[in-house]
Amino acid sequence: MAEKVRVLVVDDSAVVRQSLIEILNADPAIEVIATASDPYMAVEKLRKIRPDVITLDVEMPRMDGITFLRKLMIQSPVPVVICSSLVGEGTQTQIKALEYGAVDIIAKPASGTRQFLAESRTRITDTIKAAALARVSKLPANRIKPKPGLSADAIIPAGVHKAMAETTDKIIALGASTGGTEAIREVLEAMPADCPGIAIVQHMPEGFTRSFAERLHKLCRIVVKEAENGDTLLRGHALIAPGNRHMLIKRSGARYYVELKDGPMVSRHRPSVNVLFRSAARYAGQNAMGVILTGMGDDGAEGLVEMREAGAKTFGQDEATSVVYGMPKEAWMRGGVIYQLPLLDIPAAVLGYKRGR
Repeated sequence: MAEKVRVLVVDDSAVVRQSLIEILNADPAIEVIATASDPYMAVEKLRKIRPDVITLDVEMPRMDGITFLRKLMIQSPVPVVICSSLVGEGTQTQIKALEYGAVDIIAKPASGTRQFLAESRTRITDTIKAAALARVSKLPANRIKPKPGLSADAIIPAGVHKAMAETTDKIIALGASTGGTEAIREVLEAMPADCPGIAIVQHMPEGFTRSFAERLHKLCRIVVKEAENGDTLLRGHALIAPGNRHMLIKRSGARYYVELKDGPMVSRHRPSVNVLFRSAARYAGQNAMGVILTGMGDDGAEGLVEMREAGAKTFGQDEATSVVYGMPKEAWMRGGVIYQLPLLDIPAAVLGYKRGR
């Protein structure tokens, strides 16, 4: 990668193109080297330049962004960040973009786009930097498969653990960010129908998590849904935190359930993995297992340390299989990860612990 992250902006809106140029070029580590108003123009630019990252709209003239993304990832993969409006069924289209290899999504509103982009400049620049570090590989042509932030104290003040002594039932708390949508799919597809209840935080914009959960529900043997306040963590069920809401694990007697909360961003995210993990340490203790997957930054690292200190078994994705070895690296370096494993080995390791091996 060049000294600066070189970006190609592909969007049919002149306002969006100009806004992204201003935002990205203001960061000393990023440079917009070209723009294109549609995929055909982007192809012409790509014959002359090789960007580190492409930002890509979906609804464009002559060719839609999803078709272009698929062609690009089959022929000459480049890290791609989708920058698109959330409009009705378009959410399903964005999930398809992640399946085709987009490393992340920036959701822009149908109106007020320029103001939104300006207000989201930190998230946008962080996303572009993370994408530049992502490992992307060719998509099989026949693939059809569906600044330091606040700590968890802002949502769950540090205090005495309220976990029960060891019980038969276990729960799994799982966190991920960049590259996590496909990593989570790999983990959940490997889970049997009687697996422990799973609470998941994936850094995703509001509106995407429901479609993400619905897609996984169709692919997996277990039940997967976007969490609602008060949902019980049941065997064979996975609950995904809604975008823009923190999710906590709570306990009532022997029953574990989730609580959704508003509040400030924690570790620069809402939902935050640190919030989920701290709540698991607090209310589940040694009855929980913590899993941290691919992602940029350090969200979840301190929370996983707290889980380990509370007696939980903890697992982290290794560098070789991570799209971005940021969150799992931080958790490993701080001592939060007991078992660092390739992605495909994590489900068996977690289930092996559950079965007492």
